[in-house]
Amino acid sequence: MARRRKSKSKGLHLNIAALLAASIVLGTAGWLLIVYPKQKNEGPPTETYVELRPTEGVGPLALRLEQAGLIDSALTWSAYMRVLGASARLRSGTVALRGDLTPVEVARHVATGMGWALVRVTIPEGFTRRQIAERLESRGVCSADAFLAITEDPRFLEHHHISGESFEGYLFPDTYQFVVNETARRVLIKMITAWRRRVLPALDEGSAALGRYRSSLGWGVHEVITLASVVEKEAARRDEQPIIAGVFLNRLLDGAFRPRRLQADPTVSYGCLSGHGRSEACAAYDGRRITRAMLQDRSNPYNTYRHDGLPPGPISNPGLGAVRAVLNPANHEFFYFVASGGGRHQFSRTLDEHLEAVSEYRNQRRSSDGSE
Repeated sequence: MARRRKSKSKGLHLNIAALLAASIVLGTAGWLLIVYPKQKNEGPPTETYVELRPTEGVGPLALRLEQAGLIDSALTWSAYMRVLGASARLRSGTVALRGDLTPVEVARHVATGMGWALVRVTIPEGFTRRQIAERLESRGVCSADAFLAITEDPRFLEHHHISGESFEGYLFPDTYQFVVNETARRVLIKMITAWRRRVLPALDEGSAALGRYRSSLGWGVHEVITLASVVEKEAARRDEQPIIAGVFLNRLLDGAFRPRRLQADPTVSYGCLSGHGRSEACAAYDGRRITRAMLQDRSNPYNTYRHDGLPPGPISNPGLGAVRAVLNPANHEFFYFVASGGGRHQFSRTLDEHLEAVSEYRNQRRSSDGSE
């Protein structure tokens, strides 16, 4: 009898231990699936770019994420991914992760089948559509080639009443939230919608200026956006945008100023980089230094040193400030400007004044280079 009681007692203890173990396992799994996924990481909300390697397992990836401050614990996050069955569905490529994401948000970015993963993408003012395409691809939103193709689609351009050969100039610079692996068409629609929402009211407010430009220069909205794109590239300082817009408009409207050319360096580089300039000078362009041969190249239709008036179309995607500067330019008698340091410019009324300012700037550069 004593042995039977001892055997029953031992069996009861084993059952209780098994129940406790099962409870711990279930509790841990429940915490991993219900509580843990919603816990925000305490890192900064800045983005870190993480390369996802197809041959890398979830453990090594988790260690890299922990070291980057993107998750609290590599061990816990790895266990979470394994419980979900997501450890074998890791993406490849590069993703942008913030330090304040929850574990499930991180999982959505790095694994397939986890639902929509959202990524925040900032498009700076003055970016070209090619730069935008590269940034979208680097963030995992869509491929650069697909985005460039849709921005050149004639049917899509006609549908949105864009008169140019692409959507250059109409991709509104802003901070967007996109879905990872979004279609290029949806991305473009989102950017065009933002352009209409932000820029059209400014054009309505500047209807009087539009009327003047239409009667004096034969311009419409497309030409205003084209000039705004040049102003955006030339003006490093927001407060100089109306002044630079005024310089370009003085050149185009003053009957005594000949030839009526903008003579803007960014238009020359855009023509080369976009493939419109097919000369040897453009072929040798490194994306930084504009050469004398490039300035003399008439084969580049965007070379405003050799062609009168505006370039064939926008050379960047201007922000609201540049558009408003063209619609409300500063009233002055300047026809020239040159860099003066710190992102600012020296403005001149005559060519002699301008040449003196250029000489002064070059001397300052030489002096600065010699002191280093």
